Amino acid sequence: MERTYKGCDGYAPMFAYIGQEGYCLNVEMRKGRVHCQNGTPDFIRKTLQSAKKLTDKPLLFRLDSGNDSRDNIVIFLENETNFIIKRNPRKEKAEDWLEIAQKHGMCCEEQEGKKVYLGHPTTIEVNGRQRTIRKVFKVIERTISRDGQIFLIPAYEFETYWTTLNVPSNVIISLYHDHGTCEQFHSEIKSELDLERLPSGKYETNGLILHFGVFAYNLFRMIVQESLKEQDAPLKKKAARRRIRTVIQ
Repeated sequence: MERTYKGCDGYAPMFAYIGQEGYCLNVEMRKGRVHCQNGTPDFIRKTLQSAKKLTDKPLLFRLDSGNDSRDNIVIFLENETNFIIKRNPRKEKAEDWLEIAQKHGMCCEEQEGKKVYLGHPTTIEVNGRQRTIRKVFKVIERTISRDGQIFLIPAYEFETYWTTLNVPSNVIISLYHDHGTCEQFHSEIKSELDLERLPSGKYETNGLILHFGVFAYNLFRMIVQESLKEQDAPLKKKAARRRIRTVIQ
């Protein structure tokens, strides 16, 4: 057990989910201070192998800025797999991105005092070959705050993504933001299966408990999805999934 980024002793396991239902496809136990990119290329390869055993449909991987790495991109390109990776801005400035957006992006004024710029494809070189990878950006220029306060100096926000998908920029951003649903899957594992605090003082034992927990989670997920096919408890609105707490209760 080591110090985590939350300032407490614990672990930092890596999870990979598949489908909108949220089945856990792969899990790897990690010590608390291990950076999220450490060992991730091997984790991605194993996840790809497992995913291809389950389906022959196109795959889309979605990773956050902690995994903005050329190593990951190379693996996806070699396996002809689509991805959306949020870029790590590092030392990039919002003002510089505003200049790029004004030259290459499309602007729309969502509301008074808020302009949003979207767009811009680019090409990067991977292993000596030119591969077209889009660098999608979203830049926001605010001259009026959400509560109506007028700024003396405009405020800027930006977010950028690597992707191989050839769809509109707003679709890319929407697809990425939907990864927040994975946080709900984490929540179900931590709270509803009571795995937020692992019980043993031994790393290997806790790793085994985590894998058993994920196995139970997937069983509950299967039961939940089967329950959606029944009409004994009609829902007020159509749902793609239920929380596993519904089955437990």
